[in-house]
Amino acid sequence: MKVLIIRFSSIGDIVLTTPIIRCVRLQLDAEVHVLTKRSFASLLEVNPHVETVHTISDSLDPVLTRLKTEEFDLVIDLHKNLRSWQVRRSLRCPSLTFGKLNFQKWLLTGLKIDRLPRKHLVDRYFDALAPLGVINDGEGLDFFVSDEDRVDPQQWVRGPFVAVALGAAHSTKQMPVDLLVSILEEVRLPVLLLGGPGDVQMGQAVMSHFNRPAIVNLAGQLTLGGSADVIRQSAVVLTPDTGLMHIAAAFDKPIVSVWGNTVPAFGMYPYLTAGDIRERRFEVMDLSCRPCSKIGFEKCPKGHFRCMRDQPAEEISRTLADFASIHE
Repeated sequence: MKVLIIRFSSIGDIVLTTPIIRCVRLQLDAEVHVLTKRSFASLLEVNPHVETVHTISDSLDPVLTRLKTEEFDLVIDLHKNLRSWQVRRSLRCPSLTFGKLNFQKWLLTGLKIDRLPRKHLVDRYFDALAPLGVINDGEGLDFFVSDEDRVDPQQWVRGPFVAVALGAAHSTKQMPVDLLVSILEEVRLPVLLLGGPGDVQMGQAVMSHFNRPAIVNLAGQLTLGGSADVIRQSAVVLTPDTGLMHIAAAFDKPIVSVWGNTVPAFGMYPYLTAGDIRERRFEVMDLSCRPCSKIGFEKCPKGHFRCMRDQPAEEISRTLADFASIHE
């Protein structure tokens, strides 16, 4: 059986497809191909359950020509937008997709009426695969680090450390600098700050509040795989709702997640293996404006950003310390 799985973006969403990739590959003895955006191909290129990663950039036409020659038996569409529909229509083979619950998400963000199922997105993916007889193996998420991306965090710090994800796709998901500073002031373990090139200034702003060598800004210095390898070796991960949170879950790390304008009820909280209790989510629960978006904004629509600014910094710090002690 030859299967094409579609998920164009983004980091976290692609990581959340990895249980589907693994179970389709192993339970159906299928040859699994994946279609994604070129900028995210590295997330799957070293995945041993993926035969080929096909990529798109601006136009679908070049990749559609190649995909037609593959003669797939089945398409599993885990993106479900106009582009993925065009792929399914063009390949003319059986396909499966899933319910995105866009109306229910609109009810929650627009009218604050919660009709969302209490089910993780990964489990909703598996519901869509029921006709194939594919079931969840309970092994959680996958993330594979290439040999080229492996790093030794001990070149920057000694002993157990906290990995901190700085950035997010939208500013209203990010922890503001003053909140991060308040949290890290009470953290006694070394800290490695992680992020992409766009997070360098944020990391520098955090660093400017400290005069100790055990906080290191690695934003913009590592590949995504390198950041993932730092997370793999950390004692605990502090993160907003972002891709690195899901990578931390793939490594079954203790996770302290801080939620701004989005909510775990959307079904994209850390997906950890059964029985793992090393996770704590912090939300400001009494805000009538939250969630304001299922994705995020460049700035708070209300101007106050209370979903982040009212977070309990001291309690977050204590939780980090408690989780780090498990590692020690």
